[in-house]
Amino acid sequence: MEFAELIKTPRVDNVVLHRPFYPAVEGTLCLTGHHLILSSRQDNTEELWLMHSNIDAIDKRFVGSLGTIIIKCKDFRIIQLDIPGMEECLNIASSIEALSTLDSITLMYPFFYRPMFDVIEDGWHSFLPEQEFELYSSATSEWRLSYINKEFAVCPSYPPIVIVPNSIDDEALRKVATFRHGGRFPVLSYYHKKNGMVIMRSGQPLTGTNGRRCKEDEKLINATLRAGKRGYIIDTRSLNVAQQARAKGGGFEQEAHYPQWRRIHKSIERYHILQESLIKLVEACNDQTHSMDRWLSKLETSNWLTHIKESLTAACLAAQCIDREGASILIHGTEGTDSTLQVTSLAQIILEPRSRTIRGFEALIEREWLQAGHPFQQRCAQSAYCNSKQKWESPVFLLFLDCVWQILRQFPCSFEFNEHFLIVLFEHVYASQFGTFLGNNESERSKLKLQQKTMSLWSWVNRPSELSQFTNPLFEANNLVIWPSVAPQSLQLWEGVFLRWNRSSKYLDEAYEEMVNIIEYNKELQAKVNTLRRQLAELETEDGM
Repeated sequence: MEFAELIKTPRVDNVVLHRPFYPAVEGTLCLTGHHLILSSRQDNTEELWLMHSNIDAIDKRFVGSLGTIIIKCKDFRIIQLDIPGMEECLNIASSIEALSTLDSITLMYPFFYRPMFDVIEDGWHSFLPEQEFELYSSATSEWRLSYINKEFAVCPSYPPIVIVPNSIDDEALRKVATFRHGGRFPVLSYYHKKNGMVIMRSGQPLTGTNGRRCKEDEKLINATLRAGKRGYIIDTRSLNVAQQARAKGGGFEQEAHYPQWRRIHKSIERYHILQESLIKLVEACNDQTHSMDRWLSKLETSNWLTHIKESLTAACLAAQCIDREGASILIHGTEGTDSTLQVTSLAQIILEPRSRTIRGFEALIEREWLQAGHPFQQRCAQSAYCNSKQKWESPVFLLFLDCVWQILRQFPCSFEFNEHFLIVLFEHVYASQFGTFLGNNESERSKLKLQQKTMSLWSWVNRPSELSQFTNPLFEANNLVIWPSVAPQSLQLWEGVFLRWNRSSKYLDEAYEEMVNIIEYNKELQAKVNTLRRQLAELETEDGM
């Protein structure tokens, strides 16, 4: 298919652009295969470059021959274009609708994007499973790399290489895979070097109504326990939902078959409930006519902060089992590709100082989201404005980023990255020139040949010239476990994402710049103090001689 077939009117003059915090701009609107561009001949006017993939929904209005298109973006921005001529307006609108909903992944912008920067590091090879395993192998010999899923035949949503207990052979893993939802047998998610405890994750066991069991599965998860120790299974569904799953062939671990494991249910919402929560929240944030009571009521009705609390509570519980109880844990829900990954990754943010560095956080996203099979293509196909809801959309990853921001806000000196880094990740998950978040799992990415045909987001982020904008000036390495508060009073609306287009951040930006300047000045003074101390010590030594 040629993009030209979808572009009925490639260019329109005298279009007026209205967008938050900028004066109205008149200019020429151009449509390309992947961008909507508005450029003006006025001096010092910033051009608008909007990826079609960032467009969530459009509305059309007409007054006489003047048409207005309101574009609602996946990053929650709302843009208005006033277009002279009804035919031109209708043509532009239908082209935008067609170009923003392309079916084929290979027609998306990452396959056409050519970077304007020198690639110093190939991000596709920055966080390979073998490299991550090396970090553990120096501390323990109880785990091994398994290549059982090399052809994605055992589990289509797992990567080719996984970390499993040393005492379990590949034949046993094949049997366990038939007993777990989607073939997602228990694999290592995190090894706590302080005490050797681990976090594993998997899909639900397929016990069904007959109470089916699998001796190899029991052996596998027991292989992680120390003599005389108990473990915990954290199920991210309510007991009621887990019991209902048995009627559909799913279920949970029977205590009779897993006597050394205690099961805890920590319900975390997903799918349409999370999607509806986001829609209500964005709607509340966009309505400027609210009284205080109405705003607080709508914020509460959205339940978004409740979902934040649920996720953080489950993560704190997991971290507590590992660090304070000295117990290993297995985490799963139904599939093990959504709320399970929220809990495993947030627990690592709490427990593992490396996950709070820029590269460590990137490695966490690679390992616990991309390689672990979170279906980004399905979950992030639409955002908060789209009317045609599929049942697969859900802002699971945005909720995770929001939870990370909540912890960052409570521990502002413990993270090497800043809020801007989290916002950039949110933007690229929904619309990007990079191929990192395309596809639903490693199997799909392999078939699409993303490593050969697209650029990795990490190749751009990790360039020294870019890293400075993502670095937290307050960062001081903290090797301790950090325990965030999940009390309702401690959780706040993430204004940097949800109120970003509704009120100017000019003064916050100025305050941030001033803070950076003060910190830099402080470092200079500290360096001077150290130099003077050295000189004083030298003079005192000379006097003594």
